[in-house]
Amino acid sequence: MRFTTEQRLDDGVLQREFTLAEIPGILWTPASASAPVPLILLGHPPLGLRTMYPRVVARARHVAAEGFAAATIELPGSGDRPPWVAAEQARADLRRVTEAGEPVSDEIIDALVLPLVDKAVPELQVALDALLSLPEIGGPVGYSGGVISVGIRLAVVEPRIVAAGFFAGSFVPRVMFEQARQVTIPLHVLLQWDDEGNDRQAALDLFDAFGSKEKTLHANMGGHTGVPQFAGEDSARFFARHLR
Repeated sequence: MRFTTEQRLDDGVLQREFTLAEIPGILWTPASASAPVPLILLGHPPLGLRTMYPRVVARARHVAAEGFAAATIELPGSGDRPPWVAAEQARADLRRVTEAGEPVSDEIIDALVLPLVDKAVPELQVALDALLSLPEIGGPVGYSGGVISVGIRLAVVEPRIVAAGFFAGSFVPRVMFEQARQVTIPLHVLLQWDDEGNDRQAALDLFDAFGSKEKTLHANMGGHTGVPQFAGEDSARFFARHLR
């Protein structure tokens, strides 16, 4: 891991950009901490970290206010990373059928999501290795947001993740429902009831499939961009319970 930039945000949070091999990422740490702090990995959609930065940094500030570190990395084929032809084709196929008002087939969903999961999860584990080697970060580790299928796979294969907050709403391949049954860590799932891009029933079925004994579904009225501010406060309380 090589840090490339460093700056203090106006609330005192230390923001450091880094590269891990060819993967860009950002680490945020609280303004002051007397001991190594827990870490939350922040997921985001494959729209490019520069595009997603305003939303991700807002979440990171909330995390830091709780006394935790936050980090994120660029997804494969996104942002400044090399183009990924197969992913671009899958996105083009998705746009084509949605613009035509046609149903999105399982084949398109699988091509869009499964290769991303297969590539992104091992990279997140490598990033986790590097982040936990820093003296200011001591764990435990949570995962928040992003492509829900990435979060599901990570929760299954990565024992260092002790709690996760998921955003319902992205396309989920059928095979991920089987993997969801293997998830046993505490979960906090946010669902926008009127999300225009979300199959509400599929989101409810996925929640039902999770094998966790502690799982909470927070459903709010409104569309994809209508997440109420208090939803973030509820998420912060969830991670505070499980990471402190």
